[in-house]
Amino acid sequence: MNGRLAGKRILVVEDEPLISMMLEDILADEGARVIGPAASLASALALAGREALDGALLDVNLGDGKSFPVADLLRDRQVPYLFATAYGKDSDPLLAEAAVLAKPFDLRSLLEALEGMLG
Repeated sequence: MNGRLAGKRILVVEDEPLISMMLEDILADEGARVIGPAASLASALALAGREALDGALLDVNLGDGKSFPVADLLRDRQVPYLFATAYGKDSDPLLAEAAVLAKPFDLRSLLEALEGMLG
C-alpha cells in the first residue's frame, strides 16, 4: 500500500457529509484505512471504544454535542488525535493543550498535521 499514511487506521469524526467524503477520499488516496466516518457523538464513542486505531481526526462540534468525550476515550487508550475546527485554541480550555488543525484547511496542512500526530 502506497501513500504517506499507508496502512494507518484513522477514525474520522465529522458531521458535515461533504467534508466527511472529502476526508475519506484524501485519506484513502494516502493509503490510510478510514474508520467511520462517525457523524454523531454516539457513533464516534462506539468506534473509538472498540476499533483498533492509529489515530483520529475529530471535528469539535457535532450535531449532538462536542467531541471532547471521544478525545478523552482516545487519550485513555493512548490513541493520538487531532481536532479539526474553525474555533481557535483559546476558544475552549480543552483545545488549549490539544493538537488543532484550523478549518478551513488545505490538503498539505491536513497531511502534515496527520503525519505530525502519528509521529
